[in-house]
Amino acid sequence: MDSSAVAAAALLEAGDGRAKDPRHLGRRTAHNLSSSSLRKKSDTALVRKVPCAALRAFLSTLQEVLLGTRLAVLFPAVALAVLARYMQFGQVWLFVLSLIGLIPLAERLSFLTEQIAFYTGPTVGGLLNATFGNVTEVIIALFALSKGKITVVKCSLLGSILSNLLLVLGTSLFFGGIANLGIEQPYDRKQADVSTGLLILGLLCQSMPLMLRYAVSAGEHSVSSEDAGLVLSRACSVVMILAYAAYLYFQLKTHRQLFEPQEVEDDGEDLVSEDEAVLGFSCAMIWLAVMTVMTALLSEYVVSTIEAASASWELSVSFISIILIPIVGNAAEHAGAVIFAFKNKLDITLGVSLGSATQISMFVVPLSVIVAWIMGVPMDLDFNLLETGSLFLAILMTSFTLQDGSSHYLKGLLLFLCYAVIGACFFVLKRHSTDGNNLNLSSRLA
Repeated sequence: MDSSAVAAAALLEAGDGRAKDPRHLGRRTAHNLSSSSLRKKSDTALVRKVPCAALRAFLSTLQEVLLGTRLAVLFPAVALAVLARYMQFGQVWLFVLSLIGLIPLAERLSFLTEQIAFYTGPTVGGLLNATFGNVTEVIIALFALSKGKITVVKCSLLGSILSNLLLVLGTSLFFGGIANLGIEQPYDRKQADVSTGLLILGLLCQSMPLMLRYAVSAGEHSVSSEDAGLVLSRACSVVMILAYAAYLYFQLKTHRQLFEPQEVEDDGEDLVSEDEAVLGFSCAMIWLAVMTVMTALLSEYVVSTIEAASASWELSVSFISIILIPIVGNAAEHAGAVIFAFKNKLDITLGVSLGSATQISMFVVPLSVIVAWIMGVPMDLDFNLLETGSLFLAILMTSFTLQDGSSHYLKGLLLFLCYAVIGACFFVLKRHSTDGNNLNLSSRLA
């Protein structure tokens, strides 16, 4: 066999993917299972008729990556967003198309990290999931920080936490309860207790700079420097990062059994149950890089056009950042969480919603503060009174809802109504953001 034939055979194995000796994951995370609920089996009948092995391998990989999801119908929005940028269709169109295009990209990033995890093992796979689980929010935050739009960063991250706790979990429990009337809906409280404990710690760290500001402004205390609130925020961010690292060690090493998702039976639907890799390692890495670049590009479009959308729709930047962007960003995992709630697999649903909220609160938020520190941007953890109060009530409501280890549709309805009230509050809020200024303690007190 000549060298070109060997290369073609190797490419076919990497792209078409059924690796001869695939490494099986010891377990799949709730995020992986939720994402896989949106996948579909690719029909390779036409691809197999291609005579050239190298071209067949490339087309098979392209089909697996771009068409192996029920969200493939939204991929044209990615190309349209790029076209709108260079053809100057208008900033509002660019904002909308970019948001829509981020939905399938987020799901494909989850798929590709899972493919890589087949070759790296469950521990590294869990770390990849912890890193890329909310990569869309991370990239949007980084672009907003680079442009000095601190309010957009804070509101989008806060909105993602609220969306996961109230909207994703609420609608999942509601529809799951309706679909399983008269059937017990149990879930493991241990995982929920760990997540809510971390959320409360994150809330404490985000509340301290706010309370410090009000204590100083009331004359009850004094501070040693004008940027005391900023220093406190950075110290709290380091603590949050350390707590999240401890949580990962707890989840991936010492208490892995608490986070084992339920096995999903094959119910005859066209769902993909992946027990082995369908992409080669190098192929998955290349596609992960491509999808990350595309996500970064659309995220930059969203950040640069959010003010134009705010002015055109006569909505505050706070409402768009807290409500609209997180709803779109969480659409893929939201759909997966609802699907598994229908199947009465609430451990997976809780793993998706609480896990994502925990990751945003304890990793993405402090990471944004630390990155802003490196960039010289004065971002702190003071999310203002209304935002912090909304987060406090959301965590409190979620904790009470999940305290008894079983669910029904009324619990989901109450969580959703809480989200509706918070959304209405920010809808009537017409305060425009003032990014990049008055974020240190002295300017706030002036």
